[in-house]
Amino acid sequence: MRWHLTRRGFVLGGVAAACYGADTPACTLVTEQEVGPYYIDDRKLRRDITEGRPGLPLNLRVTIVDSRTCEPLPNAAVDIWHCDALGLYSGFTANSPDGGPGGGPGRRGPGGPPPPGFGPGPGGPPPGSGGRRGPGPARITDATRFLRGVQLTGRNGVAEFATLYPGWYSGRTIHIHLKVHLGGTPGETYTGGHISHTGQLFFPEEVTEEVAHLEPYANRLAVHRTTQAEDGIFLGQHGSSKMLRLDRLKKGTNAGGFLAGITLALDPEATPAPVGMQGRAPE
Repeated sequence: MRWHLTRRGFVLGGVAAACYGADTPACTLVTEQEVGPYYIDDRKLRRDITEGRPGLPLNLRVTIVDSRTCEPLPNAAVDIWHCDALGLYSGFTANSPDGGPGGGPGRRGPGGPPPPGFGPGPGGPPPGSGGRRGPGPARITDATRFLRGVQLTGRNGVAEFATLYPGWYSGRTIHIHLKVHLGGTPGETYTGGHISHTGQLFFPEEVTEEVAHLEPYANRLAVHRTTQAEDGIFLGQHGSSKMLRLDRLKKGTNAGGFLAGITLALDPEATPAPVGMQGRAPE
């Protein structure tokens, strides 16, 4: 099954086109979004970033094109990170958004304060904080690095990851973070270069509602799942332009996971300024 554009906005195109496999990708410059507080600048090159975490398989294809020519951009380093099915970010498992492994129901709702001792990262205030800034950078608590990794685009401009459908935590709709680095040097890690784009990818709400009732996601049903209509970052930073297009990996069932794709158009010579809450430049 494939989810197409509908009047309900099930897959919503725009500045960043969700059109992998299309003959002519949209090449309007992609909208920048905030980095969030959970980025770790490891840049380790690897395709499979699951590290055995439970969840539905997600084969993610990100196509990068030149906004000036609409041609694919090879050798772009696509750097992604996201939480696991229980709302945990690696590196922050003791002070993730809902406070630790599995979290507690409603520990932090939309607009509430971050966990104690947890401040914003370089890209803006914590999710759900309403733009308020804490006392310092986000604290890395451990050496875990699941659901983080970098892949280079090929001649067709495509970078592929084996990852998982993310879970949710209080105050944010389900999303995947990404940066695109250009001009650096690949090795075991990707070094140097400049950041050509910082953004987030989003999932159709109808699909997420179905996924939320499958294991292990159903273990989180006591924690309010923030929808896109409730997420200030999604609403204020053009989240609808970053909607992933999904295909089921197994016919007739969501339980087998998904193939997800999107095309992003960048200016390879630009280094966009960081974006803060609601699209404002950080103070």
